[in-house]
Amino acid sequence: MNPKSLLNDVIGTIPPSGIRKFFDLASSLEGVISLGVGEPDFDTPWHIREEAIYAIEKGRTFYSANAGLPELRKEICRYLKRRFQLEYAWNSDILVTVGGSEAIDIAFRSLLNPGDEVIVLSPGYVAYEPCVRLAGGIPVIVELKEEDEFKLKKEQLKQALSPKTKAILMNFPGNPTGGIMTKEDFSEIVPLIQESGIAVVTDEIYAELTYSGKHCSIASFSEIKDQVILISGFSKAYSMTGWRLGYIAAHRDLIAAMNKVHQYAIMCAPTISQYAGIEAMAKGDGDVEMMKDSFERRRNFIVNGLNRMGLQCPMPQGAFYVFPSIKHTGMSSEEFCEKLLEKEKVAVVPGNAFGASGEGFVRISYAYSIEEIKGALERISRFLETC
Repeated sequence: MNPKSLLNDVIGTIPPSGIRKFFDLASSLEGVISLGVGEPDFDTPWHIREEAIYAIEKGRTFYSANAGLPELRKEICRYLKRRFQLEYAWNSDILVTVGGSEAIDIAFRSLLNPGDEVIVLSPGYVAYEPCVRLAGGIPVIVELKEEDEFKLKKEQLKQALSPKTKAILMNFPGNPTGGIMTKEDFSEIVPLIQESGIAVVTDEIYAELTYSGKHCSIASFSEIKDQVILISGFSKAYSMTGWRLGYIAAHRDLIAAMNKVHQYAIMCAPTISQYAGIEAMAKGDGDVEMMKDSFERRRNFIVNGLNRMGLQCPMPQGAFYVFPSIKHTGMSSEEFCEKLLEKEKVAVVPGNAFGASGEGFVRISYAYSIEEIKGALERISRFLETC
């Protein structure tokens, strides 16, 4: 018997992550400058690590409540109100998860019936479309345009809606584009969302890394708040990627449903990470601002460098990625990345890893030191001169 025959039909149609492909290639070579993975290069701030160490020393190593430690859920509510003016009840509207990734997974497993459609924005994070499909949903792709600064426009949403639409998945600030939506941008599409009654799954993991003005959450629109499932976490803002800690804020009925999936599949998020998360949210605002300022300097440096060498690169307004066009080289995104890695040992990610509309672009992370970015830019410039 062929073991593959035991697998479900969807698994075989999902390709491996395009990010990991180039990360693994880069790891197998010496002397590579890798600007491929979206992981801050800062250590988790010491006071956050210290709180986790203290929790271990005190033996706080048992299961927490399924929804998370009460004090963490309270701190998340205080944080959302302080930073984004969002009101949630800690004992009913918050669910602590194993990173934002689990949150996205259980959101769709709770929402979707087989055949339900989900509007997915492209280019977008590599896990979104597979998560929809694994939950039995049908992704309906909306291609965001470079000329629109990778924002979602009202007409695009209107055309994508159908009687089968159950939800839309948003990610602003966006990975891989760094695009954002302002309050005015959201105001154009909120009436359509309200009228359609669809769920909005909004991944706001990069909310703290918004460089122009303040981040606006679509959950701040009271007329659709009960339709919104807000997902965020600690990995990007606090440089806590390996701690695997995220959260969901939503209407209590939605949280109750997602908690069912969470309690049977996961039980609870790591307790040690939760104690660290309390410290991060209560006392980490200064750390967030320090890292954000550093990322902004790196953003300016890399965008200026790429444009000087002839790679058209708009200034991203959030996250820590640039998404320059490589169309003028005549190479596909994959060919460009493979040759750059082979000839100059610089690893970046092909744009088509984030959806077909990413073809002709590459994603470059600037969550690295200025020295590494400078070295990579010199190699990319040399590559462009000889390719």
